[in-house]
Amino acid sequence: MMAPPDAERWAQRLARWSRRLHAARLDGLAGALLDAAEPLGPLGAHVLWIAQPALGLFVPRDEIGALARVLDQPGGMAWLRDRLVEPDGGLTSHE
Repeated sequence: MMAPPDAERWAQRLARWSRRLHAARLDGLAGALLDAAEPLGPLGAHVLWIAQPALGLFVPRDEIGALARVLDQPGGMAWLRDRLVEPDGGLTSHE
């Protein structure tokens, strides 16, 4: 699967989140939820762009925009899911 734009910006963060999910044994649940939400990825991206001014109070706006661009790409949710449910956050997978 081809990495979406801004993938590099998320690699380390997703690897950290993946390790936490595995440690808490929530990786299966997270994978199932992301599978169910995959068709809504582009909608989620647009919600992030609309909410970006308010979310910018808590998270840097460029981070919100980067996540929105990942979600808006075909296969973006699947890429995100793969990175979160793999034990190493997908850092050693071959793309």
